[in-house]
Amino acid sequence: MDFGKAFTFVFDDPDWLKKVAINALIGLIPIVGQLYLLGWGLEVARRVAMRSGTPLPDVDFGTHLGHGFKAFVLGLVYTIPIWVVILPMIIVIAIADAAGLGRDAREMIEMVCGLCAGLILLVYALVLAFAMPAALTRAVVKGSIRAGLEVRQVVALVRAAPGAYLLTLVGTLIASLLASIVGGIACGIGIIFTMAYYQVVMGHFYGQAYLEAGGTA
Repeated sequence: MDFGKAFTFVFDDPDWLKKVAINALIGLIPIVGQLYLLGWGLEVARRVAMRSGTPLPDVDFGTHLGHGFKAFVLGLVYTIPIWVVILPMIIVIAIADAAGLGRDAREMIEMVCGLCAGLILLVYALVLAFAMPAALTRAVVKGSIRAGLEVRQVVALVRAAPGAYLLTLVGTLIASLLASIVGGIACGIGIIFTMAYYQVVMGHFYGQAYLEAGGTA
């Protein structure tokens, strides 16, 4: 896995500035723009994973928005377990309040519920940090939301290349930090372009990890 390439591949394209600028501006459209920009990054993941075409895509509104919609749906589905954990805790706390328990008892119940929920959610967040890149890349490579929901295959990808997915996590965190810092230098205006850059860096990492895991079209 070429860690540095994810940060520099953009500049190999002679039209990189135009592509980043135009796609960044599209990303300013409320809601739709954010989905489009996420899909633009996932198109990079698809191209890298399939070794097809120039890694940095030009404008393709329908395709990129479609990728972004897939990511949105997958994100919703994969957060369902969070609510499965949180809702029972809320119900328990509500019952404790309605039962007229003493303040100390209520605080103890709230503390225990909070600690249990926090621990479970922390573990699940770590699992998602590894699984979501694999699920999203699989969805855009296979061209269906269902492919991203096939948990067995998604887990198999992560298990096949845990180091690559760890590097993906680290790389995307670094890219996000750099985008925030560099974008904030120009009175915050630069964040429009650096966040677009972040999306394609993320996509390149996703595609590389998918290849390392032996993913196929």
